[in-house]
Amino acid sequence: MQPTLRQTQKAEYEANKLAKRLRGLVGRAIGDFNMIGPGDKVMVCLSGGKDSYALLDLLLALRDIAPVKFDVIAFNLDQKQPGFPEHVLPDYLRARGVPFHIAEQDTHTVVKRVIPDGKTTCGLCSRLRRGVIYRVATELGATRIALGHHRDDMTETLFLNMFYGGKLKGMSPKLVSDDGKHIVIRPLAYCNERDLIDFALFRQFPIIPCNLCGSQPNLQRQAIKEMLREWERKFPGRVENIFRAMQNAVPSHLADPALFDFRNLQTQDTSYADGDIGFDPEPLVGADVDRKRFPLTVV
Repeated sequence: MQPTLRQTQKAEYEANKLAKRLRGLVGRAIGDFNMIGPGDKVMVCLSGGKDSYALLDLLLALRDIAPVKFDVIAFNLDQKQPGFPEHVLPDYLRARGVPFHIAEQDTHTVVKRVIPDGKTTCGLCSRLRRGVIYRVATELGATRIALGHHRDDMTETLFLNMFYGGKLKGMSPKLVSDDGKHIVIRPLAYCNERDLIDFALFRQFPIIPCNLCGSQPNLQRQAIKEMLREWERKFPGRVENIFRAMQNAVPSHLADPALFDFRNLQTQDTSYADGDIGFDPEPLVGADVDRKRFPLTVV
């Protein structure tokens, strides 16, 4: 059954509203973290998945309206996966009029040779890709390397490091590469995955699934993703609050002596901004606590 004109118009309205919201979130992330400046050449790493397509699409839209001028070039690494449709990305990029560069390197064979069957391949695959990305960025004169990780990726990484690595460490929206020569940015830092899925359907991106490692259902990241999805189902807004917490760290109330000088902590005659707020009232759900109405009470 074909949709009515009214249904089609409503779907287009919602899709355009989503696109505008995503552009706003990407623009805010770029501004908050100073990701892109005048004259930058941004190399967008395009995998063929929904996130990197969305990143490219949104950066192209912002490039045309941004107050600063910057260039965009798409990059793809052909890892020689069996059955990889080599024509899809070049055809799409030519149709969009986007300059691009495709590098060919058989990382697939390396990963399959080194990693035993049944073991997670993502770590080695990622390291191999990263080396090629940095090399090509230098060759192309790119001043920024843009990756398509979104807010949910960043939150999942926080819990992966907590549960399996014993570190309070997430995924940075902006960083310097290991060799110190490249700035890596994640402009989708404020975007959630659900919106990106809807955006990909609206834009009808020619998605290319990653078949290098199969589905790998037992991946630790997949377990974390399912945990967070269940939390969000039971407690809407929880994942957003977790991400907000990543932006509001209080080193004096953690336990890392490298972040806060606990050893040399001394009393002082004036009030102390990082003092003991452990006995403050619990924050009200869905509201900020007014310190004048709810002062600290000592029992």
